[in-house]
Amino acid sequence: MLPNFGIQVQFNVSHSRGLALLAFALGRNLGIDVEFIRPEFPADEIAQRYFSPKEVMELRTLPPSLHAEGFYLCWTRKEAYIKATGEGLHVPLESFNVSLTPGRPERLESTDSSRWSMRSLYPDPLYAGALVAEGQHLRLRQWDWEAGYGG
Repeated sequence: MLPNFGIQVQFNVSHSRGLALLAFALGRNLGIDVEFIRPEFPADEIAQRYFSPKEVMELRTLPPSLHAEGFYLCWTRKEAYIKATGEGLHVPLESFNVSLTPGRPERLESTDSSRWSMRSLYPDPLYAGALVAEGQHLRLRQWDWEAGYGG
């Protein structure tokens, strides 16, 4: 039997098209999401329904070549945040903002945004991913199970 030091291991899982991301943390709530980027997906319809007005406007300013990636960056960041809060879909997706422009820093605007850190994840060029964890000063370690590479 292992000793209980009062620190709980938290974890979260996401998968899309055969790729899975698993996140673990000691004493921090966290959420993770990954999505396969499908350029043919009806992103505008989904964005109008679930994204905040600010996010819809930012998505519309992107050049067509970045539109799909921007949509999935927004979606994964939103999903990771609601998973990290533990509230799930009880948090309306349009009630908070995340940045979505590829190549720009991740940003979360919510009533409790100072509580969280947000990071983009790029497990493969065809996927978008995000991690949201409680607190600041995250130290991330990644492991690619298939390749056996940790970094």
